Amino acid sequence: MAGTYGKQKTARDMILSLGLIVLAALVVYLFIPHDDREPDLQRVDYRVELLTARRAAAYPVAAPEGLPNTWKATSVRFRGDQNDAWHLGFHDPDGEYVAVEQSTESPAVFIDKASQGARESGTTDEIGGRTWVRWTGGRYDALVLTGENGATTVVTGTAPFARLTEMAQALKLD
Repeated sequence: MAGTYGKQKTARDMILSLGLIVLAALVVYLFIPHDDREPDLQRVDYRVELLTARRAAAYPVAAPEGLPNTWKATSVRFRGDQNDAWHLGFHDPDGEYVAVEQSTESPAVFIDKASQGARESGTTDEIGGRTWVRWTGGRYDALVLTGENGATTVVTGTAPFARLTEMAQALKLD
């Protein structure tokens, strides 16, 4: 019977240790601040990059004009060494992502990359006097304008077509 007391003490000590660990975890959870909200994205000023891209690109670089302040520019880049690739990303008023992508890369390759695998739907929209083709996909939908001054323009993102159309209407392509 001498061995039974040692086993009971060991089991009791393990239960007490587990209780202390649970209590410590509860204190940490209650007193350490945690925020489950989506982080607030910083607005970027893309004017300098836009001027640089417009000087360097072999095509008229597109950027929106007249969008309400509720559209927040969140990312911008121009890669002259990669087919004059232009990217301008926004969060629309509903928090959805909308991007303007342009490049002189082969349209088939570029559209696939920019729209993240969307497929041509066969539907066209007249927007700003130009014919845009709708592409639909699992992750992004897109409006595509090809053959405009040697570049392909893609307005893409998680936003619905109404928001993509709003961006396409605001684009200045000259």
